[in-house]
Amino acid sequence: MNLHEYQGKKILAEFGVKVPAGMVAESPNKAVEAAEEIKEVSGTDKWAVKAQIHAGGRGKGGGVRIAKSLEEVKNYAREIIGMNLVTPQTGPEGKLVRKILIEQNIYYPGDSEPQEFYMSILLNRDEGKNMILYSPRGGMNIEQVAEETPDQIFKELIDPKVGLQPFQARKVAFNLGLKGEAFKNMIRFVTSLYKAYLGSDAALFEINPVMKTSDDKIFAADCKVTIDNNALYRHPDIAEMRDFNEEDPIEVEASSYDLSYVKLDGNVGCMVNGAGLAMATMDMIKLSGGNPANFLDVGGTANAKRVEEAFRIILKDPNVKAILVNIFGGIVRCDRVAQGIVDAYKNIGEIGVPIVVRLQGTNAKEGKQIIDESGLKVNSAILLEDAAGEVARVLAG
Repeated sequence: MNLHEYQGKKILAEFGVKVPAGMVAESPNKAVEAAEEIKEVSGTDKWAVKAQIHAGGRGKGGGVRIAKSLEEVKNYAREIIGMNLVTPQTGPEGKLVRKILIEQNIYYPGDSEPQEFYMSILLNRDEGKNMILYSPRGGMNIEQVAEETPDQIFKELIDPKVGLQPFQARKVAFNLGLKGEAFKNMIRFVTSLYKAYLGSDAALFEINPVMKTSDDKIFAADCKVTIDNNALYRHPDIAEMRDFNEEDPIEVEASSYDLSYVKLDGNVGCMVNGAGLAMATMDMIKLSGGNPANFLDVGGTANAKRVEEAFRIILKDPNVKAILVNIFGGIVRCDRVAQGIVDAYKNIGEIGVPIVVRLQGTNAKEGKQIIDESGLKVNSAILLEDAAGEVARVLAG
């Protein structure tokens, strides 16, 4: 589950990570009130006005502005709230901005030059360890840094059995070229950030930039946080942060029926039971010349009602020109799936696209009989390769 910047910073602050003073606003007037309150707390006379959407690169699209007066805060808030923000991560369709974050300015003059770093924490699956990925080249895309200056990318692997060791936090601060008070503050920052990563069951913490101010404080100037969905039952407070407006409405509807659905860009709708079988099915569709339009796992307890809802979800995508149902009956019974297909036809009406069904396993014979006796126009196959080839054939007309 992705979080907004302001939500991620709330979690960071709870674990002792230093973040700028900030407040969320949903109107220009509320933005001014927030700026006034932040000034009282921090003494700042400048504010960052930042669009809150689930995408990076907001500044490039005009979603981040620096206000030098309360009047500018109000004007920028008026411009950003309600805008359709297009960034390199939103795609050309963009995202509607419904709220903004007002923050204190941390780019202020002092005894030393401000510096921007990059830092993220995630799981290194190859090593089976957590990893701190960091660079002195912050404020830009880490992919670009890795391509142009790979020597500026550092990694610190952390054994989850022993945790982050003090020498590792010191190593991070050293590789970032820090010294004195900034060195000490970076050690505290890294240590607290790792605690936040573990404590919130995060899949990713990305801080870009990590900011060293002119008086050697270390701030999380921005953050991207992704929480492991499988751990949300342990964090009901974080689960409540879910913003459905930022998610694909079809995926949200699918989750309400306990369907695992991810929309893709192809033209063949997939209905499968089991993630591994779904991946194999999509591969076969590609090899046969088609393109999968979705990942949809009906799960091991699929019944007729769930299969019907799965059909409705798939058909909401206007790009779907054919549907491949590939069910291996282990826990799920093929006759239940077959009955769901028949019920979907009756309840939805004319489906309008060809359907190819492959049923194997528990009660597969009974399932095939249900479909054969239904009178529906459904193409059947035994082998997965044959099913994918049948899909390619019907697409070709």
